[in-house]
Amino acid sequence: MNNIYVTKPSLPEFDIYVDEIKKIWQTCHITNFGNEYKELVNQIKSTFGYKYVDLQCNGHMTLQNILSCIEPGEIITTSFSFVSTALAIYNSGHTPVFCDIDPNTYNIDVSLIEDLITPNTVAIVPVHVFGFPCDCNSIMSIAKKYNLKVVYDAAHAFGVRVNNTEIGEFGDASMFSFHATKVYNSIEGGMAVFSDEDWYNECLCRSNFGLKDGMTCYNGLNSKMNEFQAAMGIVNLKNFDNNVEKRKNITNLYNDSFADLSDLVLCHRDESIKHNYAYYPICFKESSERTVPDFIKWCEEKSVFPRRYFYPAINDMPFFSDTVFKTPVARSVSERIVCLPIYADMTNEESKRVIDAVRGFFLNG
Repeated sequence: MNNIYVTKPSLPEFDIYVDEIKKIWQTCHITNFGNEYKELVNQIKSTFGYKYVDLQCNGHMTLQNILSCIEPGEIITTSFSFVSTALAIYNSGHTPVFCDIDPNTYNIDVSLIEDLITPNTVAIVPVHVFGFPCDCNSIMSIAKKYNLKVVYDAAHAFGVRVNNTEIGEFGDASMFSFHATKVYNSIEGGMAVFSDEDWYNECLCRSNFGLKDGMTCYNGLNSKMNEFQAAMGIVNLKNFDNNVEKRKNITNLYNDSFADLSDLVLCHRDESIKHNYAYYPICFKESSERTVPDFIKWCEEKSVFPRRYFYPAINDMPFFSDTVFKTPVARSVSERIVCLPIYADMTNEESKRVIDAVRGFFLNG
């Protein structure tokens, strides 16, 4: 019996990828803004309508480079995310300020943001957790009131649309992850989208040792996307819509199968949002006598491997545990939430095994 992991990378047909990378042998240009990089940038621009797009080696370095363009200071962010969000803030010379989350959406609680703003605040970095959009309009209203930048960690949200507006159109900049675990991947990779050309140009320079006209003008890094990553991105983009549709079908199957489980809270999906179905989180109700560790042990005994995204809350991790900011909702949610396996190539037999494991635990376990 095969193991069913929380995700499985979407890969193109082998021959299709080989045909794409043959072009690299023809040019011998394997990195440093080559033809594949430029082609993927152009395809993303034409597909999603973004104006200023830069591709980098991974999402973490992309976010760090974006934030490096902002003067040092405090940046308000969520405590319920992968730790990369906070580390990108810290490593770009800023101080992360942790805001609690909305117990229903798991995104940053907009009602708490203003209380955390000080004279040292320079930006807000909300996260579209699990690909569910933040309250972008309210966040931008606060940012304009206090003259703050808004940079979205949209790692999970590639292809998401709100009322026919692409998710990267919100805020001043957004970072998307193209990691192998995401709905869309370029093996590893990240994308920066900007509303401002100057900011785009500076971030582009910072990804290439801070070079501008042959001279280092910024404290840069080497975080460029190479041609093999870009080639994977090009061929995977062709399958993106189809993969999202497959994930949607699995999500609907899960929803129907778990609707009667009274211990669980399932995510609500707004019809005004075009989702990408990146994750399938289930949250144990606070009143439940069952626990996530017991659930994971039960599933793993059946070769099903759910994952605790995100546990613990970032400000409960040792590196950030001395923070004065308390986020009780994020702590509670992080202890009760777990993501089930979901991926485009999941077979009917695999989805049935996941469903049987979940229902078996809550009805008989």
